[in-house]
Amino acid sequence: MSTDLLLTADQRIAIAHEMIARYNAQDADAYVELMTPDACEAGYRGAVVREGREGTRAGLKAMFAQYPQNRVTILDSKGVGETVVLHEAVSRAPDGEQFEVLAIYSFEGDKVSRVEFIR
Repeated sequence: MSTDLLLTADQRIAIAHEMIARYNAQDADAYVELMTPDACEAGYRGAVVREGREGTRAGLKAMFAQYPQNRVTILDSKGVGETVVLHEAVSRAPDGEQFEVLAIYSFEGDKVSRVEFIR
């Protein structure tokens, strides 16, 4: 996809859902392909926890090694403008930690430039 492509909310939601599919497959390389080179993941309005594609790739690989059964279920999806919000249920393992987050995906063209988490 071209970065100057104007996407609909549904198309952005589909990209965010594809990111979750790649996350659930624990494929950090494929996950970061959907991000801008300088993208980051952060707490909502807070500190960056994974910086750039390489930082995100390394952080995810470490987390996947720590939680090999980690999975996300999408409970709800909304898209407005350049932003997608997913209500996600996270399971570290079938009998492990369970929690919910709101994940806010900011887009630049057809790539995600920032993901912020509210937990």
